[in-house]
Amino acid sequence: MCRHLGYVGPPAGVGEMVLRGPHSLYVQSWAPVEMRAGGTINADGFGVAWWRRADVGVDGAREAVTRYRNQAPIWTDPAVAEVLGQLESRSVVAAVRSATAGMPVERAACAPFTDEHWAFSHNGVVPDWRTTLLAVLADLNELFGGATLFTSPAVLLWAESLTDSAALWVLLRGLLGAIDPAGPVTSPTDALRLLVRTVLRHQPNARLNLLLGDGAGLWATTCWHALSVLVADDYTVLCSEPYDADPRWQPIADRQVVAAVPGHCTVTALELPVTERARS
Repeated sequence: MCRHLGYVGPPAGVGEMVLRGPHSLYVQSWAPVEMRAGGTINADGFGVAWWRRADVGVDGAREAVTRYRNQAPIWTDPAVAEVLGQLESRSVVAAVRSATAGMPVERAACAPFTDEHWAFSHNGVVPDWRTTLLAVLADLNELFGGATLFTSPAVLLWAESLTDSAALWVLLRGLLGAIDPAGPVTSPTDALRLLVRTVLRHQPNARLNLLLGDGAGLWATTCWHALSVLVADDYTVLCSEPYDADPRWQPIADRQVVAAVPGHCTVTALELPVTERARS
């Protein structure tokens, strides 16, 4: 469906991360290897998000994420090399898009989707997404009980674009905002796991490779589509496909949640209930 990449580590060129390696994300836009029945080319736009600093200040606030998006194929935009190539960041989240049939091809539909210090990308599809995600929203509200997470189904109208990915971001952003050591969601890992499990409960054929960054860490899920990780001494990269032949690249198995910081990565199971594993 799409290809995406996340980097966290020492300052690196924003454009260079998109162009890095003989099988870079840039090349994957027209020559992907592991699309897994999700199309043959990623020509429906792209986006790149980055942070100028990733440390937490005295007030505990991280700097807001910055992004650049274009609905045109990435290979047609000289800004990737000429403009993004002049920038550096300690974290980058980037994506190239292959639009699901029937969904709009527009700038607003291109990942990464952002809010405050978060950036998000979705590689996959949620069949019958409007009905499915309305059901997911109801389940999440029920889980939070009296502390209703979303005020009404109209919250999905806040999505930047009428796509499953943009609507997923609305739901995930709500869960991230509800992180509480004493609540149902205690971390970004919990938020991703809960969202994927709830979507699969209503739509077992959903494909949900999600990628999330906050400038200091990366989180991801594997559900159908490919994902690989490269852990070096001082940086970590997550990518739909390895961009070079470095032997440190490791594929992530299906139905996993990944949490990464510079030089370290943990992988845990999505822990789907038995009924969901059987259907999916």
